Amino acid sequence: MRHGIQHADIATAELETALRDGPFHVALRAAIAARGLPLQRVQHHLSRYGVKVGVTSLSYWQQGARRPQRPESLRAVRALEEILQLPDESLVRLLAQAEERPGPAHPAARSYRSRVEASGALEKLLAELGASLDSGLHMLGRHERVRIGSRRELSGRDSQHIVRAHKDGIDRYVAVHHGDPGCAPEHMTVHALENCRTGRVRWHHDTGVLVAELLFDTRLRIGDTCLFRYGVEDGTAGASREYVRDFGSPGGQYALEVQFAEDALPVRCHRFTQHSVAAPRSGRQGLTLSERHRSVHMVEPRVRSGIVGIGWDWE
Repeated sequence: MRHGIQHADIATAELETALRDGPFHVALRAAIAARGLPLQRVQHHLSRYGVKVGVTSLSYWQQGARRPQRPESLRAVRALEEILQLPDESLVRLLAQAEERPGPAHPAARSYRSRVEASGALEKLLAELGASLDSGLHMLGRHERVRIGSRRELSGRDSQHIVRAHKDGIDRYVAVHHGDPGCAPEHMTVHALENCRTGRVRWHHDTGVLVAELLFDTRLRIGDTCLFRYGVEDGTAGASREYVRDFGSPGGQYALEVQFAEDALPVRCHRFTQHSVAAPRSGRQGLTLSERHRSVHMVEPRVRSGIVGIGWDWE
């Protein structure tokens, strides 16, 4: 009996140290060990919170082979804090610290902390609109045109979408815009440009997240397609250095074009890919700026899960 008590005391001490000093995967592993839960039980508890995470993913997280980064995974981290009886934000804080450590392999413009906060804000905004991450639409094609203004700011973007319904009764699409750090989403405007009209618009100032309903003229049935276009006027932040798009699931074609003002041309541009927010960037490839059109572009014939984007240097 005494041996069991000593073992529990050691496990508790290790957990306290891990929660204080990190890193995330060590703290998660110590918390699971301290509660004596096999991963299958952890997965079962998560399902009761409405969160689906595989045992393999949980194993990777506690080994440090991967870090949770998608909205579903971040919800799981917050649920784990309750399931494992941990202080609020303890695991989330360690995730943020892990991402904010400098390293040449991952020069992200946004910190992991800001991405975690933005994902939480997005969930709340979607809930206000009665929307979910599953829009009922499959993306067949998307073309985004980003405009960089004379102050080097993200002036705005236009997006054209081709979608197919996989549920009956879909009558809207909820667009999401992430402004650059320091932006003011309350001063942005959303314009319905083709085959849609603007509905409710919501934003979260601290994270720069804006969501807007784009309403269709008819309700789509399963298999119906729709082509629509909308724009977001931004221009509320400082110098922009990249534009990224995070795809939670594979889909159709994606084209990204970035056009620069005549008096704000970058010295170099490149495209990149990233398996996840927590992974290093790869697939870096230089892009040649068109002198006449002052633009660069990239095309993904078939989108895979992960992040793609274009970055540029001012000097």
